[in-house]
Amino acid sequence: MAIATLIQPDEPGLRAVAPAWHTAIILFIVLGFSLEGGRSGNMPGVAAYGRAGGYLLVMIMEWSVVGFIWYWLSRRGIRMADLVGGRWPRAVDFLRDLGIAIAFFIVCGIVVVNGLGYLLKAGEPQGLRNLFPQSGTEIILYLMLSLTAGFCEEVIFRGYLRRQFSALTQSAAGGIVLQGIAFGAGHGYQGWKFMLLIAVYGSLFGLLAHWRRSLRPGMITHFVQDGLGGLVGGHLMK
Repeated sequence: MAIATLIQPDEPGLRAVAPAWHTAIILFIVLGFSLEGGRSGNMPGVAAYGRAGGYLLVMIMEWSVVGFIWYWLSRRGIRMADLVGGRWPRAVDFLRDLGIAIAFFIVCGIVVVNGLGYLLKAGEPQGLRNLFPQSGTEIILYLMLSLTAGFCEEVIFRGYLRRQFSALTQSAAGGIVLQGIAFGAGHGYQGWKFMLLIAVYGSLFGLLAHWRRSLRPGMITHFVQDGLGGLVGGHLMK
């Protein structure tokens, strides 16, 4: 299927779900945390409170942002399920999205992103290595963080911001690209090369969400990527 076909605008996606000030607050929070991470060279909270404390701080932040989005959507009569999209009424529906998620992870997460990383000569940043869990407690909290990121970040970027930016630009493609840039900008602790890679990856996540009319495959991929990456990285550091 051609890329041009994948990003044909869908009219509901070109209507804003919240006012500009609401979006500005969310961007301020996300970019503020990113600036703090860039300043310290670690995920926010890790330098001050250790890995476990950093995990908890980021989980609180992300669920708070999702709660802020949910509150406004509920005032407009929009359900969170409408923002997430998709349904799993049968086992085959879940398996289909699982298959799409695995294929997306292999093609985009491994081949495309690693290929771009090789071209950019992007070595693994110290801030990312400092994030990997070491103890049993940290592993449990890290998996909770990965679940949080898989749900919350997909809702924030691919659900909410993609809709808002699509409405702003009156273009589905514009929403996909701009939310990807915001996603990359939200990872300041990983350095500019990895922020660029994450922006590209985020745009591919946005394309997946637009194509499937659902955040579910992206949520699965996001959790698997973060969870496996952290567990493998932590094991290799021992």
